[in-house]
Amino acid sequence: MKIRLIAVGNKMPSWVEAGVAEYQKRLPSDFSLSITEIPLANRSKNSPLAPAMEKEAKALLEACGKNDYIVALDVKGQSLSTEKLAEKFNVVREDGENISLLIGGPDGLTSACLEAADARWSLSALTLPHPIVRVVLVEQIYRVWSILNNHPYHRS
Repeated sequence: MKIRLIAVGNKMPSWVEAGVAEYQKRLPSDFSLSITEIPLANRSKNSPLAPAMEKEAKALLEACGKNDYIVALDVKGQSLSTEKLAEKFNVVREDGENISLLIGGPDGLTSACLEAADARWSLSALTLPHPIVRVVLVEQIYRVWSILNNHPYHRS
């Protein structure tokens, strides 16, 4: 299974890159995680926000694999326990699909991204800074792998 984390924003702080890299290297090749960063579209006080968000949405969706199961990370999405998240990943894997996880920019995801998604998941009802979302999500992906493989990292 290939997992694509596709996120708006680049130039992450070094602690984010280090955290993501740590969990990426722990994952085996049959549960590989790649990161695609979509540059933040230009925003200004005097221009409408919609064109910038639409540009980001187009790039997010183009970065998804052709037949990927697409998940939009959205505060209004389904809240899952780690065990339920593992079940969702396992279903996608058993269906022979790969997964693309979309993280929007500071203004979220457009309706085009939400409608293209096969699912909407929420990491928390809290508003989290996007750099932290990356680290939390990648750690949870590693934890999902550990659950699916009876690895001792996850303790119930």
